[in-house]
Amino acid sequence: MTAKNSHEIADVQSSADRRSIPINKVGIKGIRHPVRISDRDGGEQHTVATFNMYVDLPHNFKGTHMSRFVAILNKHEREISVPTFKEMLAEMTRTLEAESGHIEMSFAYFVKKKAPISGVESLLDYQVTFIGEMRGERPTTTLRIVVPVTSLCPCSKEISAYGAHNQRSHITVTARLDGFMWIEDIIDLVEAEASCELYGLLKRPDEKYVTERAYDNPKFVEDAVRDVAARLNAEPRIAAYTVESENFESIHNHSAYAMIVKDKRDAGA
Repeated sequence: MTAKNSHEIADVQSSADRRSIPINKVGIKGIRHPVRISDRDGGEQHTVATFNMYVDLPHNFKGTHMSRFVAILNKHEREISVPTFKEMLAEMTRTLEAESGHIEMSFAYFVKKKAPISGVESLLDYQVTFIGEMRGERPTTTLRIVVPVTSLCPCSKEISAYGAHNQRSHITVTARLDGFMWIEDIIDLVEAEASCELYGLLKRPDEKYVTERAYDNPKFVEDAVRDVAARLNAEPRIAAYTVESENFESIHNHSAYAMIVKDKRDAGA
């Protein structure tokens, strides 16, 4: 038996499926690719992002063409920027002949921070995710940022003769924007409502400051999400948001957690 010519190879994924069950999302997860991100100081950060890429699949198709997702990524040369991310979302949905598409691009983002007293500079990393959704001709982009902070327990401070337990916490903001915002704008907004923000490098005078700053500014996990939500409510460039806070408790083997979800377009918002 002779091998089939390339033009005779069957396209099994495009064959009909008779189960009449559509698939909401099908695609690839966890593929890495270089990206280029502009920062507020006028520079660019070159990093590696992890991509999840999906489209919907109608009930009558057996499968989607997974290789096309990879081809779309590699078509954008070596690096992907925020503008090309939006273009790639539309291209993916069109190329896969889908009615809807979804791309997540997650990467480490670094901010140079000055210690509060000594002024020594260091980098602090934040986990950032761009989420793109395409339905028909209507693309939407959502920005998610995980901001590590310090939280100090108000109850512990109130009932203790001295000291209070504190812990590192993650405050996560997922925002649908109605105007341009820098990643740093949302980071600043969140850090202003923490018991104290974090720094990559501290000298002894700085350590004294952050310890006392947290002690003077105790917050429950509920306080953190409410205070951040109040700032998000006042920010006209944010159309909808989810804010979450997780305290990695220092005196328990579990986390404390709270979440607020709001769409400003809803009645009464």
